[in-house]
Amino acid sequence: MYNGRDMTELSMMSIKEWDDQELSFFHHSLQQMVPYLNSEGQTIHREIIEEIMDRGGLKKNEHRNCTAFILFYILDKASRFFG
Repeated sequence: MYNGRDMTELSMMSIKEWDDQELSFFHHSLQQMVPYLNSEGQTIHREIIEEIMDRGGLKKNEHRNCTAFILFYILDKASRFFG
């Protein structure tokens, strides 16, 4: 169970300052709501994904569905290239 800072506090600081547990938790939470996110939510989710990738990805226990994570990331990059 996540027991860290909430999104209100995190949104006031650079995503570079978030710890891995925070990135993992909010990535997983936002991933569950992808169909319902507005453009701001999509931007935040994309920034979280990019920060996770910049750090070398998630450790095995930090993400329950790595295949979906990787697929989402690839599709997102492809949509920017072709869209």
